[in-house]
Amino acid sequence: MTSTGIRLHAPAPGWSIDADVVVVGSGVAGLTAALRCEAAGLTTVVVTKARLDDGSTRWAQGGIAAALGEGDTPAQHLDDTLVAGAGLCDEEAVRILVTEGPDAVRRLIATGAHFDESTDGALELTREGGHHRRRIAHAGGDATGAEISRALVEAVRARGLRTIENALVLDLLTDARGRTAGVTLHVMGEGQHDGVGAVHAPAVVLATGGMGQVFSATTNPAVSTGDGVALALRAGAEVSDLEFVQFHPTVLFLGADAEGQQPLVSEAVRGEGAHLVDADGVRFMQGQHELAELAPRDIVAKGIMRRMREQDAEHMYLDARHFGARMWEQRFPTILAACRAHGIDPVTEPVPVAPAAHYASGGVRTDSHGRTTVPGLYACGEVACTGVHGANRLASNSLLEGLVYAERIAADIARTGTLHPREPQPLPVSERPAHPLLAPEARFAIQRAMTRGAGVLRSAASLAEAADRLHRLHADARDALDENGKTAEPGVDTWEATNLLCVARVLVAAAQRREETRGCHWREDRPGRDDTVWRRHIVVRLNPDRSLAVHTTDATDFPPTLPQSQEQ
Repeated sequence: MTSTGIRLHAPAPGWSIDADVVVVGSGVAGLTAALRCEAAGLTTVVVTKARLDDGSTRWAQGGIAAALGEGDTPAQHLDDTLVAGAGLCDEEAVRILVTEGPDAVRRLIATGAHFDESTDGALELTREGGHHRRRIAHAGGDATGAEISRALVEAVRARGLRTIENALVLDLLTDARGRTAGVTLHVMGEGQHDGVGAVHAPAVVLATGGMGQVFSATTNPAVSTGDGVALALRAGAEVSDLEFVQFHPTVLFLGADAEGQQPLVSEAVRGEGAHLVDADGVRFMQGQHELAELAPRDIVAKGIMRRMREQDAEHMYLDARHFGARMWEQRFPTILAACRAHGIDPVTEPVPVAPAAHYASGGVRTDSHGRTTVPGLYACGEVACTGVHGANRLASNSLLEGLVYAERIAADIARTGTLHPREPQPLPVSERPAHPLLAPEARFAIQRAMTRGAGVLRSAASLAEAADRLHRLHADARDALDENGKTAEPGVDTWEATNLLCVARVLVAAAQRREETRGCHWREDRPGRDDTVWRRHIVVRLNPDRSLAVHTTDATDFPPTLPQSQEQ
């Protein structure tokens, strides 16, 4: 795969540093990869968009899934994952996840993460949607991500890893052989480095998280603007399964016009016995699935949306009044505080909830070692598509995937690092015209178009409307650059808006191509699941003229990411 030659419009790098590995992102995937690379003797630099602990990981409430309980097995975990993935999981990728997962969690504990324990000292495990056993380890009741983030950040600082905080990654650098040679980035604020610079390294690990900010309402933090997927596309990498955006069923409803990050009400609340009810107190998920409220997330989200449409309601309710004050305070203190901050007391009243964008099951296509279709470029965590999640992620598999595949990436880089020594310098930045930048306000136009046309419910008509609006934004920016050489002023807001448009266009193109309903891709006009035609992956790459090349794989399994000659 060759580079597109497309880059963001940005000043030339004014400073640079050298490393063996640069990891972009500081969630569970990024910091795990960095720690393992450093332990292997590789000079490692961590670049993160905000502070080290400000990524998506710290917002994870429910926990991390692994076969750690008595009577549970990796085979049972595999079965639950495959069912949730609606026929599109890569079974070998899932097998790696569930078999290597328990030991990866134990290594996380050895790193310093403290999980909740029962009175006998064993891990206290809970259950979430799609799981037939209690296999979710949690910390601080409902603050699992915060605890994992704390432990990994402390380990990174204790080992003295070099970190560059408040840095937005811009584009991939390549060497004369077409291999990865580092990244350009923009550092915001004061510090050792400021403005646009570069980290030169023969291995780049993307662990940039999700792209939830492409929608108006999401559980994702403000930094989740799809920067890693957009960078990979400009670098010539393939992305896959981007149409499968998981909408979390139970997000605190703050009003129909609420925008930005919304408070999550963890699936673990339902795992402990909370009920979904309508305004009349009727439990509408009973009879829709054998697991009722604990069905896989796509089924619960669809059940909520159907009931809302039947009753012309803006939200449903989660009723856990029977927990009592003590259980709420001890098991779900974070959620309790968030609800009360918005004037709702779940101890005495049902909590209004509605689905909101939560997790991207697709992303940059990788193999079982985290290698993308660009030599030297790796991806793990939510930015990646390993094949584990298929058409719908099983609850609490995301933190585990970040752990397991980050470790596999570090092992692969350590194994192949001596075969790909650092080049003295990457090739100069392409002389081709830079990608035109969107004005900051375009961000809201993108979000509104995506929410209306590519949200929980989709159709040919709604997707066509979204595609048309995105095309006009793309064409307006392109035409302005072509006619007078002008584009929006380079800066964080314009780079983010441009990245959001890039990933939005790919998501809509894939959703238009997939003419069926599967997992968390719900087409009103194509309500059936068609395994004969659509048990395939949709792969997209960016052409040098900025158009999209969309194709469907020949089988459920992904083809190799790299030719065999480039794997060693």
